[in-house]
Amino acid sequence: MQNPTFYITLLLAGFLITSIFVLFARKLIWIITSIGLGSVLLSVIFFIFGAPFAGAFELSVGAGLISILFIIATSLTNTARVSKK
Repeated sequence: MQNPTFYITLLLAGFLITSIFVLFARKLIWIITSIGLGSVLLSVIFFIFGAPFAGAFELSVGAGLISILFIIATSLTNTARVSKK
């Protein structure tokens, strides 16, 4: 394998962008999608660093279970937007 520094930098930049997008997005479905994508990017970073159990756990729980629970909770509410106060 080649030097993974470029890939790690690219993945960390993507993770940072998805994290910032979570703060500024207005629709809940985009927030949930961004959280799931950030978890996928973080799990790939774990795999690159040689922690396959942490990567698999983050991928299954962070990207899978939490995103599904958030989507279910969003579908049970009446609003699809974040309320402004």
